[in-house]
Amino acid sequence: MEEDAALPTLPDTAAALAPKLPADDVFYPCSDGRPMADNMWQAEAMFGASGDIKTAHPSALVATDILVYPERGNPRNNIAPDVLVAFGLGTHKRSSYFVWKEGKPPDWLLEVASPSTAAKDLEEKRCKYAEMGVPEYWLFDPQGDVFRRRGEPQLQGFRLVDGEYKPLDTVQKNNRTMICSDVLGLDLRTEGELIRFHDPAAGRDIRHRDETEAIVERAIADRRAAQARVAELEAALQALRAGSDNDEASPQEPSAGKR
Repeated sequence: MEEDAALPTLPDTAAALAPKLPADDVFYPCSDGRPMADNMWQAEAMFGASGDIKTAHPSALVATDILVYPERGNPRNNIAPDVLVAFGLGTHKRSSYFVWKEGKPPDWLLEVASPSTAAKDLEEKRCKYAEMGVPEYWLFDPQGDVFRRRGEPQLQGFRLVDGEYKPLDTVQKNNRTMICSDVLGLDLRTEGELIRFHDPAAGRDIRHRDETEAIVERAIADRRAAQARVAELEAALQALRAGSDNDEASPQEPSAGKR
């Protein structure tokens, strides 16, 4: 007896019925549905870093928790770095970062660790960023507990070399341990639960936003105090002038002994 001819494989119903859309018409969600941060330490470190980088590089694109799509036509292939920096692309707002539209991958990425994301940051995301060709990839643990359990430093920087990330060496500057970012042109160090960025060309730290606000508030308070002091002195001068005018206008009493 002859063997029955192999039956044709039926295509997956959903795949067969799905419209074949051009790559430009594919829907790319602008959110992965996950929270931006697990806790306040993570959120403050993310926004603190992005704010400092914007201060140092006002013409750069600096984005927080924005979805990156490396592959045109494949919305499932996406990843959301905590902080993204790209140079030469303009600062206009974007819903997502499409590598094929921007013409290049991001230049610098930061992941702020939390207990629920540390393993993914160190393994899955690291591999994806290397595949995309991101020149520098950084990790920071604001509380220090996650990396300490792994025997790793609180702040880590990596440079892409031949398709693999190599750790950046620490250096000693002004009795401080720092890591130099060639991409940002800044030196990075830990300062409590935040990253401190140092501008070696200017020889000074980049001020955090709250520090800048405090300086502005002090300047405003000093100006108001100076204005109040000027007004006080002007009032005192006017009072002196008024008294002098009154003395000149009053009639003089005749001297004693003269008739």
